[in-house]
Amino acid sequence: MVTVSLTGASREDAATVFDVLRTAFPVDRPPDAVSREQPGDHPAVWSAEFVPTQERIPTGPTPLEGSLTATLQGGHVAVDQLCEALRAAFAVDEEGTASGDQEKEVDLCLGTKRP
Repeated sequence: MVTVSLTGASREDAATVFDVLRTAFPVDRPPDAVSREQPGDHPAVWSAEFVPTQERIPTGPTPLEGSLTATLQGGHVAVDQLCEALRAAFAVDEEGTASGDQEKEVDLCLGTKRP
């Protein structure tokens, strides 16, 4: 299982990223689940859990309104599978990685993939 947390994203961009991952992998909530922004000055953090499988449905380039940061946490192979799915849909810059024996954390900057 991989936990995906998005920051710096509008509600629409967060939904776009999660829709791409939901197409490729099962998710911890129903497709019609709506995230809500909390009132106040705190930046929104959007999160969901995904269970990657060897068989996934590939996705093509998907536009975003802006750029956002994605943090992926989970097992090494599972995180790599989600990163691969994100690279197929978005421009991805890896900003940092931390690895342990059992888990890996990756920080990515996602944007619209240019032709």
